[in-house]
Formats: sequence, C-alpha cells, structure tokens
Amino acid sequence: MARKRKGRSVHGILLLDKPTGMSSNAALQQVKRLFNAQKAGHTGSLDPLATGLLPICLGEATKITSYLLDSDKKYQGIAKLGVRTNTADAEGDVLQTRPVPVLSDDTVEMALDSFRGEISQIPPMHSALKLNGKPLYELARQGIEVERKPRNITIFELKKLGFDKDELELFVHCTKGTYIRTLAEDLGEILECGAHLKALRRVAAGPFDIKQSISLDKLTDLAEQGVGELDNLLLPMHQALAGWPEINLTANSAYYVRQGQPVLVPKAPSNGWVRLMGENPNDFIGVGQILDDGRVAPKRLVNL
Repeated sequence: MARKRKGRSVHGILLLDKPTGMSSNAALQQVKRLFNAQKAGHTGSLDPLATGLLPICLGEATKITSYLLDSDKKYQGIAKLGVRTNTADAEGDVLQTRPVPVLSDDTVEMALDSFRGEISQIPPMHSALKLNGKPLYELARQGIEVERKPRNITIFELKKLGFDKDELELFVHCTKGTYIRTLAEDLGEILECGAHLKALRRVAAGPFDIKQSISLDKLTDLAEQGVGELDNLLLPMHQALAGWPEINLTANSAYYVRQGQPVLVPKAPSNGWVRLMGENPNDFIGVGQILDDGRVAPKRLVNL
C-alpha cells in the first residue's frame, strides 16, 4: 500500500527572488513549507552568495524542471579586480592580491570579447558537481583538488554595465552550466590582475524575468493570510515552455496521448519538441516529440 504524501496537492511555478546568504535548497524547503505542498523542486541552483530568480516547481510542475534547467540564464554581477580567492567568489579565502592597472574602455572591451560566443570553461572545485557521488566542494574543503573536464558553453551576450576603480559590473546572457565565478576569475587573468566574483544576481531564466518574482519575506507575509493568497502567485506550468511550438489536441487525440500512444495532428511541426495543450486554455497535457513519420509522441505527461 502506497504511503500517502503529506501536504497539499498544489501545482504550478513560483518565481522566487532568492535572498543572499541562503542556499537554493533551503529556499526551496521554506517555499514548500509555506505552501504546505506535497512535492517541490527548483530549476537550477544559485550559490548562497547570489540573489535573484529561482523558479520553484510545485506538484506536477516538477515534471518539467529539467527543461527549465536546460534553458538560458541572464545575470548581473560584479567582478572585484586585483584579488583572487580559493572559491573564485567573495566567500573564499584570499589567495593573491595584485595591483589593478589603469584599464581603458578598449582594453576592457577586448577582454570581454574574448569570452563571447562558444568557449570552453573548467568548472570550479567549489561547485556541486559530483565525483563518485560526492560533491566537489566537499573535496575542496578537504584541500583535495581533482582534474575537471572542460565543458563547452556559449556566452550570447557579455557587456560592461559599469567600471569604478577595481570593480567591474557585468551583464551575462549564457547557456546552462555557465559558472559566472569562473568567468570573473578568467577575466581577471586576461586583464593581468586577477579577480573574483563579488556579487551576483540572476535576472532571467528561460522565459521568466526577475520582475515577475516575489521575495521570501513578502511570501512569508502573504502566507499569514492563508494559502489561497499564495496559490494566486503560481504560474501555469506550460509557461515554462513558452518558446516551444504548441500543439492543441482534440479531446479524442488527447485521450490516446494520455494512454501513451502517438497521434497524427494536422499542421504539426515536422520535427522537434512540442508542448501539448488541450482544447481549453491552460489545459496543459505535457511534453511531446515529433516522430520520423510525423506523429506526435507523448514524452512527459502531467496528471491533473
């Protein structure tokens, strides 16, 4: 006999503005508690130092967290020039200090340009990547350093927002898996003075923007008025796939798709991933993929 889950069956996406000093998992658990939700998951960790957009999926929305994990991200950050740390951010111990040379706008622009486009990046030791089931940061705390494979990432946009003496404020639009700490550290080496990430704020994730988010403090205040106030903040889960082609299924086609069977849909895309919708607005069925014969096959369905 299956054990009954504790909490409410609530479904949707909350856009949280994570505060500094809190891990993404701690923020997730607090949101889950406030909503009294049975199930919750976040869509890409932010370091405790970082603030900003952390989409949290509740209930059936957890089935699409992987698609948000794969989405592009946008950040604003401050690189502190002249100081390297062992974590590449402000939480680490200082490894080295160097004088910051007089940097012209052209010099900074040339340095930034070397990181635009597809580049190779070595993940930092102080990261949640795992080796034999153990996070790298645990090894780093023991003074152990292991070889990490470079990974290819893409920097779609990298621009200077401000520059004051030894602090360089940046905007970054990048693919998943990009470490802004590493970017700041590598930028410091190009500028021949070293650097670390002093502050970081995620301002967009996939189709979602920081302007849509709510702070944890405000969320806590609203919770005192009842869970109904909180539920009004939830976005329909299909909005996470806003950039995907949409296919509207008839009741008959939706029936067969829910049985796991591919269906033929007139005027469907010829290939790729699609979001499956029913005949009514916000009637999200799940994620599908176009087969070689043109039929639409269900890949990840929600149960509402």
